[in-house]
Amino acid sequence: MKRDVSQKMITESLKNTALMMTVSCVRNTIIEDYHAGIVPQSKTGDYSDVKVVTPFGEIPWNELSRINDREMKKFNVDVVDRIYTYLEFLLNPHITDDEKEEFMKFCRYTFPDKWDEPKLNVNFIGKENRENGKFNDW
Repeated sequence: MKRDVSQKMITESLKNTALMMTVSCVRNTIIEDYHAGIVPQSKTGDYSDVKVVTPFGEIPWNELSRINDREMKKFNVDVVDRIYTYLEFLLNPHITDDEKEEFMKFCRYTFPDKWDEPKLNVNFIGKENRENGKFNDW
């Protein structure tokens, strides 16, 4: 029996997958360690009144790099490895259905129920796709 899958069903499934991949492959990575700690307070609200004092001088908060090169590399490696693992379990035909289900069960455990609904990033889909309007209704 052929199942007619609507664009709406496909879109909803892809949105859920995007959320699950993001929380599993990006949010729950070493970025959490970088995110932990004390966040400075700002009376102005735009942090123009906040500075970091170093032995070599002061750095305005809005000019401060929040992640150094070593941390960025660790983050990139962590994210790439997690995305590869996710895609391997999702798409590799040699992974059994039981193994896939166990992996997805683990990923669903941290599903973000209070995040914004995903939207197509028009800057990411390319100029030609933006101009032809194909994705406007998705």
